[in-house]
Amino acid sequence: MAEDVGILVLGHGSSKPYNKEMVEKCAELIGRSHDGPVKIAFLNMDEPNIAAGLESFAGSGVKTIVALPIFLAHGVHTLEDIPTELSVDPTLRRGSCKLNGSEVEIRCAEPLGVDDSIAALAYRRASEALR
Repeated sequence: MAEDVGILVLGHGSSKPYNKEMVEKCAELIGRSHDGPVKIAFLNMDEPNIAAGLESFAGSGVKTIVALPIFLAHGVHTLEDIPTELSVDPTLRRGSCKLNGSEVEIRCAEPLGVDDSIAALAYRRASEALR
């Protein structure tokens, strides 16, 4: 991905502090592979909220922000709540916002879903439980 693409890692939010720490660490790991800025935001309870997460890209020079939900599957949050908070079309999963007077494209990524890497991690966790 290009330097002018920002990634907004989206967590659900929780009253438990380790949830925010997990999302922060995930964003840090994503940032190791991405040349552009990587920020975090939460749907509820934790800060920054989604609006503040978008605003955190101000001055970064991004032209596109990819909203990346750290959710396993689609549900009401990924299909309705997050698109509403981002002001994007829930069907197209695209929209835009103004940052520093410039129009910035927003694209919603799909949830993590079923993937070999998710299955491998799940199997690893099952194996760890037997130790």
